[in-house]
Amino acid sequence: MPTTPFLSYALGLLLAATLASAAAQSPPATAATTATDPAYVGLPQGGGLDGGMVAEIRYGKTTGSATPGVTPAVPATRIPGALASLTLEAGDGARKGQRLPLTVGQVFAPAALKRGELLQAVLADGSTVPLQTDIKARHLDGSVRHAVLSALVPAPEPGKPLALGLVKATRPDLAKTGQGHDASLEALLRGGTDARVELTLDGTTYTAALGRLLATSAPTLWLDGPVAREWQVAAPLAGPGGQPHPHLAARFAVRWYPALAKARIDLTIENTWAFAPAPQNFTYDVRVSVDGKQVYARKDLTHYHHARWRKLFWTGDAPDVHVRHDTRQLIASLALPNYDQSIQIDERTLAGMHARWTGAQVEPMGIGLAMAAMPTTGGRPDIGLLPAWAAIYLLGMDRRAGEMTIGTATLAGSWSMHYRDVRTGLPVSLLDFPYMTIVGNPGDTRNPATGKQELFPGCAAPGACKTPYQHDIPHQPAFSYLPYLVTGDYYHLEELQFWAMYDVFSSNPGYRDNRKGLLRPEQVRGQAWALRTLGQAAYITPDEHRLKRDFLQLLDANLDWYNATYTHNPQANALGIIVNGYALVYTEGRGMAPWQDDFFTAAVGHLAELGFAKARELLVWKARFPVSRMTGKGMCWISGAMYSMNVRASAAAPFYPAIGEAYRASIAPELRELPCAGSDMAQALKLRTGEMTGYSSGDSGFPSNMQPALAYAADVLGEDGLKAWRQFMARSVKPDYGSGPQFAIVPR
Repeated sequence: MPTTPFLSYALGLLLAATLASAAAQSPPATAATTATDPAYVGLPQGGGLDGGMVAEIRYGKTTGSATPGVTPAVPATRIPGALASLTLEAGDGARKGQRLPLTVGQVFAPAALKRGELLQAVLADGSTVPLQTDIKARHLDGSVRHAVLSALVPAPEPGKPLALGLVKATRPDLAKTGQGHDASLEALLRGGTDARVELTLDGTTYTAALGRLLATSAPTLWLDGPVAREWQVAAPLAGPGGQPHPHLAARFAVRWYPALAKARIDLTIENTWAFAPAPQNFTYDVRVSVDGKQVYARKDLTHYHHARWRKLFWTGDAPDVHVRHDTRQLIASLALPNYDQSIQIDERTLAGMHARWTGAQVEPMGIGLAMAAMPTTGGRPDIGLLPAWAAIYLLGMDRRAGEMTIGTATLAGSWSMHYRDVRTGLPVSLLDFPYMTIVGNPGDTRNPATGKQELFPGCAAPGACKTPYQHDIPHQPAFSYLPYLVTGDYYHLEELQFWAMYDVFSSNPGYRDNRKGLLRPEQVRGQAWALRTLGQAAYITPDEHRLKRDFLQLLDANLDWYNATYTHNPQANALGIIVNGYALVYTEGRGMAPWQDDFFTAAVGHLAELGFAKARELLVWKARFPVSRMTGKGMCWISGAMYSMNVRASAAAPFYPAIGEAYRASIAPELRELPCAGSDMAQALKLRTGEMTGYSSGDSGFPSNMQPALAYAADVLGEDGLKAWRQFMARSVKPDYGSGPQFAIVPR
């Protein structure tokens, strides 16, 4: 009997719960840092991660308990019995004695908060704060996976962080919060809360007004309780006679805290309709007012095609508080990779990043910390299961890192890959339009079932869609997953969904098997990052969301294909390597890139930890490749992270049956008879004794690329995996991940 996406996912639940329990009870593994100097490691000149120059390789330094230039981590104050703790820090504008509105996202491990169990917020002195819990997603056992939590909290004093523990409650504690306060939409409208946006384009002004849309349309509720309610409305911007603009639309989300008579207004302006004819850029003047007061204005803003921008405003003063989530709990939930929590973030790196967080790059149509040309070659901070800035934020929960991580996720709307379905109001789904794409010809993109053409319309004119940014899949950062986990903001959820859908529909329909959305046509690294994003969307999209089942089905189709092609295929190569999708493009078709393959193994490992059983099957097959490069017979681990490896004698030959043959076919003849990891080999490679090739001291070097794959292998291959991990950790030269911890993942 074929399994559904939900049934196949359920098979992974027991594993996930077991791993979560172990992670919560065990101290994190540690990847020690060793001092090192820059050293050329025997790769081809110019041989970066893509065959180009390595752009941002940073070399290690000795770290200790009192390392100068290290950002001091504020330890999470844990409340006894709490499932998780939040630490609130006052900003410059906080006032003692006031109550502040607080809404955050929170993720839970399987079985941590069972169906029917309640949460309450407890302060360090034992007093409670009423807590509203909007459950968004559940694990297959019914326990809570992700929820949006809202409370009215006492303002912390400057220099005195306030700890808030999330503990199980025996009864609801919200009744007193709603007493005397009307939380209805009518009450919000009676209070006069309103926002208005005006765009002046070619002499014509187009407008949208929050109050009018709330009163005349059917808003949807994102948050619903006595502490906070959030309504969402959207409409095309309208001209003087009410005529809708064919491309530009406004989306409002108003979050209302009735006890404080305070609202947060979330405004997004979009140019994203998937099938609107003649897509193009628009340049306009914009003015935004809240309750009649101008809060934002900009002239000559060029809004790129299939892109969007967002601004947040408050009625009255914005709450000035920084929330530190409990890093240990977030990682133990299995929703995030097991980053090494012993890492000390380098203050100079963080301060330098934040000093550059200014100007046009952080305004609408900027891209924050992202690289404008994603296909740029070389080692980069945005590549990984999380980009470096997000890993820095996760490990330290620093206010500046949070501002840049969430800000860059917000600015991910500036890339021209957002396609919204005008019928559903959601990111367009491949299951609704199985032949849609941005590439192809009319013959490939006509849906035979409907007879309709599903190729997206071409730009209005040459140059009408010009943008300074170039996006792709092989170098695509994970912009929005962590920001949605910790904020619960619908904008970040949709941003994740936009990128996940783009990844499955951007290729030729025939190559991807139409509605299956197979990732097989992509480069191996592209398959890795697209699988990561698709898995994250399938995992965290709310259960009641229309796209939840679509993402699960698309992920299931891909995992089925990989398992049929590799895991369960007796004819598959014995090395455990991915060989589809432009994998074999090195040395005239004989070679592949182990680092790209490692990206894929890491992505599969991440999905396995999220609970996808079919991903775990694939991981067990894939893990043999990084493990054999450390401990396989005839292989010298010093070259385990080589730039390219020859895996067959010619483009027409079968694959080597063992790693030792691949190793001997890939290294210089003079190295083949040297003792592995000895001084003679080190001298020949111009390395230190025990130093791996491939920029071992760099946080983006090839050994660093390999580390997550080995960490996940150690978790699933028993003693063989652990032996390979121990060998990897015995290398003499390691990076200092304090400046870029995106690959600093260790076994559970």
